[in-house]
Amino acid sequence: MAEVGTNDTGILLESGTNELELLEFTVGSQHYGINVAKINELCPYSEPTLVPNSHEYIEGIFMPRERIITVINLAVALGIQTSSNTSKDMYIITNFNKLHTAFHVNQVLGIHRVSWEDIAKPDTTINSNGNGIATGIIKIEDRIIIILDFEKIVTEVNPETGLKLSDIDAMGERGRHDCPILLAEDSPLLLEMLKKCLLKAGYTHLIPTTNGLEAWNTLDRMMKDGGVIGQDIAAVITDIEMPQMDGHHLTKRIKTDPRMEGLPVIIFSSLVNDEMRHKGEELGVDAQLSKPEIGRLVQQLDILIG
Repeated sequence: MAEVGTNDTGILLESGTNELELLEFTVGSQHYGINVAKINELCPYSEPTLVPNSHEYIEGIFMPRERIITVINLAVALGIQTSSNTSKDMYIITNFNKLHTAFHVNQVLGIHRVSWEDIAKPDTTINSNGNGIATGIIKIEDRIIIILDFEKIVTEVNPETGLKLSDIDAMGERGRHDCPILLAEDSPLLLEMLKKCLLKAGYTHLIPTTNGLEAWNTLDRMMKDGGVIGQDIAAVITDIEMPQMDGHHLTKRIKTDPRMEGLPVIIFSSLVNDEMRHKGEELGVDAQLSKPEIGRLVQQLDILIG
């Protein structure tokens, strides 16, 4: 397990390996994880400045290097009682959905390089009705580490960071398209919102899957049954972070399979930064869009499907 220092966010350079670097941290006595690709930097905890009438998760704001960053207290967001001793507490400063956010945690333990294959998808007893906050679970040594849905936490604080049907309304009257589009998204909440937005945009034939492996198996079955690209499947929209198989590995499989030649793949993820964009380009992805730009996603679909 690697030691973690400030600005130590060594994103994997390889593309499509189905691996990630997972930062392990604690809140109370529980162990949690976050993809290193989401992290901008780590900072020692200092008491933030309180903001009146803010959301209950918000602990305040602080200003590292003249930039105002909102602090979310993960203990409050998770409903966990913690010690008043903050000597080992840290800020995990993230950068996704084009936002910088600091998450207050109790202790940062280190980085693990793991395969998405080893990360279990939470079952419905954990993530019932889309209310769960876990996107994956992995056991490392004798510890169970829960990978948190940080996007969901941020959306609960500020719904404007999520997908919005109003973005589709702003596009005006649209026709209906029955071309089949496969969706790969592990967050139940975001998958439902994505379906609603695409249906409102006129794309009526959606094939939802909850991770890259499920998406790949669906495509593989289609091809084995004589499926035709453009007719039985017209496009794939995939997240990057998903248990079992991530979006980059899914893209790699599609783009190297002769049966799926010409099948457009769109990455729609909160992780579309410069490093991730370069990886996607190496894999031959057709478009890469950052959540929550649902309007631009629809425009790309219009172009790629024609």
